[in-house]
Amino acid sequence: MEDTRADPAAPARPKPFLRRWFLWVTLGESAGFLAPAVVAVFVIIPDTAGALAWLAVAGVAEGTVLGLAQAHVLKRELPGLRMRSWTVRTAAGAALAWLIGLAPSTFAAQWQAWPPVLQLAVAVPGALLLLCSIGLAQWPELRRHVARSGRWVAGNALAWCVGLGLFFAVAPPLWQEGQPPTTVIAIGVAAAILMAAGMALVTGLVMDRLLAARGNT
Repeated sequence: MEDTRADPAAPARPKPFLRRWFLWVTLGESAGFLAPAVVAVFVIIPDTAGALAWLAVAGVAEGTVLGLAQAHVLKRELPGLRMRSWTVRTAAGAALAWLIGLAPSTFAAQWQAWPPVLQLAVAVPGALLLLCSIGLAQWPELRRHVARSGRWVAGNALAWCVGLGLFFAVAPPLWQEGQPPTTVIAIGVAAAILMAAGMALVTGLVMDRLLAARGNT
C-alpha cells in the first residue's frame, strides 16, 4: 500500500497549510454531519433496515461536504489532484462507515445469536474497516501525488478514533429521553464540532508531514 514516489521539484508549501486544513475540514465535517443528525431525529425509526439505508444516504452527503472541504485545501498543494475523484471517494467511504457502524444495532437479534468467538471475529475487522474506510477510499487518489501515502490510511484511523472519542464523551451523557428534537440536534451538532475539530487536527498533522516529505525528498 506504500508508494515511494516523490517529486523533487515540488514547490514549497504555503506555511499556513495546517491552519487552513484545520478550519476548512472542521467546518466541512461539522456542516456535513447535519445531514445524518437531521435524518436520525426527524426521518427514521432507529435500529431498522430503513434507518440503515437513510443514514447511509446521509453519510454520502456528509462525506461529500467533507471531501469538498479537504479537496479545496489540497488543490493548492497538489494541483494535479482530481477533486471529483477525491470527493466521490470520500462520500463512498463515509457511507460505508455508517453502514458498518449501524449494522450491529440494526441486526442485533441475529448478531447476539452468534457464538462469542464469531462475534469477535467479525467485530474486530469491522471496527478497523470503519475507522479506515475514508482513508482507504481516498488513498488511490492520494498515492498519485505523494510518497508513503499508506500512512494516510493509518492517520485517518487515528483521527477518527480521536474524533469519535470526543463525540461519545460529550453527546450521550447530555442526551436524555423526552428532549425536544431541536435540543437533541443542538447537542449532536456541538459534539460533532468537537469531533470534527479533533479529526481535522490529526489528519492535518498527518497530511502536513506527507506534503513536507514530498517537498523535501
